[in-house]
Amino acid sequence: MDFIVDFLIDCPEPYRYLGIFVILLACGLGVPVPEDVTLIAAGVMAYYGLCDIWKMIAVGLAGVFIGDTFVFYLGHHYGRRLLKIKPFSLFLDESKIEEIRGRLQGHSGKVLFTSRFMPGVRSTIFFSAGMLHVPYFKLVFFDGAAMLISVPTIIYSVYYFGDYLEEVIRFIKKIEGGIVGVIAVVIAVLLLNYYRKKKKLEHVETNK
Repeated sequence: MDFIVDFLIDCPEPYRYLGIFVILLACGLGVPVPEDVTLIAAGVMAYYGLCDIWKMIAVGLAGVFIGDTFVFYLGHHYGRRLLKIKPFSLFLDESKIEEIRGRLQGHSGKVLFTSRFMPGVRSTIFFSAGMLHVPYFKLVFFDGAAMLISVPTIIYSVYYFGDYLEEVIRFIKKIEGGIVGVIAVVIAVLLLNYYRKKKKLEHVETNK
């Protein structure tokens, strides 16, 4: 992550957004760069004022969604042919496809949704879903819903809790495979903070 941030810091601001977008797109295509680490880097840059937090969240969503869609498209149109060549043949074979087919049958929405929170298998699942002709609208709906939860939460939590940056990053990395837990904790903390501010404001208004 330090390499990503250090590289993008030296770029003019528009290229920081472009850099995060390109890296996330590459993550979606299976390049071995952790997607969650890239989102953390986006939050770090927003915390230090190098980028606008809301623009960075929008860029993060766009990069992740286009990457997922492209992998799905490759599977749908070129799946069988790509399985015969490297690097695709290193990750998928007929037995793996049949295993994923069994998981998708009757549960495609749930599988697409949960795959977003499972680093290391996302690209394989989305590629296979395209090859097995799962309707594209299901990818848009279920992967999109999961993405709207995970991407803003990771970026914003790093930005919001920036004073505790090392602890937040360590926590996210520690339970990277259980990012749902991170999301639940962050939402709970934000709601608690909102409640405390509201009660404080009501107390001030009462004592005027």
